[in-house]
Amino acid sequence: MTDAYSREEQNNALLSSLQQKSAQLKHITLNIYDNARDQSTLDNTNEAFQSMGTNLRSSMGRLGRMARQGDKIAVFKLAAVIVGVVLVVWVVGGWLVRLVFGR
Repeated sequence: MTDAYSREEQNNALLSSLQQKSAQLKHITLNIYDNARDQSTLDNTNEAFQSMGTNLRSSMGRLGRMARQGDKIAVFKLAAVIVGVVLVVWVVGGWLVRLVFGR
């Protein structure tokens, strides 16, 4: 009889532990959901991308002006930047396709 009682006590202890872990997981999930709904994070990210776009646009404009002036090094820099941007877009695009479609 004591063996069955000790097993029942162990089951109760494990069940209590499982309930605590489940409550913690629920709490963490709700916190993640609340943080995802927070628009300030998305707004900050959007501002960072807009700033990066503005900086990239101004840099490309400067390189374009140098290329129009006939500076061969500037033309080489412009070509390197274009090749670099194409490679980055290709790698990031491939990563996104694998992420979305699971390939």
